[in-house]
Amino acid sequence: MPTLAIAILNWNGKKWLEKFLPNVLEYSDEATVYVIDNASTDDSVAFVEKYFPTVKIIINAKNSGFAGGYNEGLQHINEEIYCLLNSDVEVTENWITPILELFEKNPDIAAIQPKIRAFKNSKYFEFAGAAGGMIDHLGYPYCRGRVFETIEEDLGQYDDETEIFWATGCALFIRREDFWKMKGFDERFFAHQEEIDLCWRLKNAGRKIYYCGKSTVFHVGGGTLNKQSPQKTFLNFRNNLTMLLKNLPTSSLFWIIPLRLVLDGIAGIYFGMKDGFPHLIAVLKAHFGFYGMFAESLKLRSKHQIKDYYQTKWLIFKHFL
Repeated sequence: MPTLAIAILNWNGKKWLEKFLPNVLEYSDEATVYVIDNASTDDSVAFVEKYFPTVKIIINAKNSGFAGGYNEGLQHINEEIYCLLNSDVEVTENWITPILELFEKNPDIAAIQPKIRAFKNSKYFEFAGAAGGMIDHLGYPYCRGRVFETIEEDLGQYDDETEIFWATGCALFIRREDFWKMKGFDERFFAHQEEIDLCWRLKNAGRKIYYCGKSTVFHVGGGTLNKQSPQKTFLNFRNNLTMLLKNLPTSSLFWIIPLRLVLDGIAGIYFGMKDGFPHLIAVLKAHFGFYGMFAESLKLRSKHQIKDYYQTKWLIFKHFL
């Protein structure tokens, strides 16, 4: 079996470490567990040092978000497989072995995610990953088991092992070699959709992303940034557009980006009416943020873009209309 490091990124997350770290240690004998601290201002580092002496601690110089935090911290970890695990995740018995076996069986696989179910409503899949990430031709991410806000109950319908488009960042197993060949996450994203961008770049490079239904974890969600936060809205819209600019095939780029800008404007009005005016402002700020990153994003476009990147067409119209 390849060597495995479980890397938990922490920012002021003592309550999550206290709740879930014992569970991770109990069911992860195959791994070395690390906490990468993103310049926390609480006493979470001292807490881990005192109560979990077997856990290795890496302290980052500043809080540079999910993307930058992992890029900085993972430089100090040498195991062959990284498992990027959110601090608000409960793992289960035998969650690691099926994933390592899948890596060993297929060297073309760069990244794998387990089944993600909701901690608070455990019969159902969880928003961030569910049973494997997909994307439609306009760049809207969705999951097997979760389309926009509609979430399925787990009835065993996704107990398979299959290729997917993107693997969730809340429990992302990835080969160390593949992570660094892609130069890690795009740190400009800070947080949200950086894992989709990374998986897309891996697929453009000919690598495969997989889902393993034999492994299950339970995710709380919103542990660091609340789902209703306008900042979350800003990051999701800006990063999604930036990801499209970096990875779409050239033949699709010049009509999808303008159409998405229009659809985002409509979505912004909807969110403004539903969740409050700050969310409309967040979408507008996201567009200006995208324009500000435009030139650099063009330079970061992959040399080769796969044309069969999507799993469905017109998802937003099929779902809402």
